[in-house]
Amino acid sequence: MPNKSWIDICSTEDLEPNGGVSALVGDVQIALFTLADGQVFALDNYDPFSRAMVLSRGIIGDIKGTAIVASPIYKQYFCLKTGQCLDDQDVMVRSWPVKIENQRVLLKNEQQKIAA
Repeated sequence: MPNKSWIDICSTEDLEPNGGVSALVGDVQIALFTLADGQVFALDNYDPFSRAMVLSRGIIGDIKGTAIVASPIYKQYFCLKTGQCLDDQDVMVRSWPVKIENQRVLLKNEQQKIAA
């Protein structure tokens, strides 16, 4: 059986420098964010405040050294590394480990949560 712990999502050419894009991986919408220094982060695309799949459309930035995305609807800030909402400590979106290999973006399928 093939190892599906890392799922090939897209090419690095599909990423938006200093912005976000969305990808449908199995039945999960993933928001991929690329910083100016080339770091890539992955969060669920679901914004728990607006209840819409829109986080990939948010504006990325930095608050006191923390890379964030501002939700495009109500403007809550989410940490790109952890998914923690900086405006409401009780709210978090799922973050996903991501890596780049051979110009491909790979998402770690932790605990086989995504049917690839």
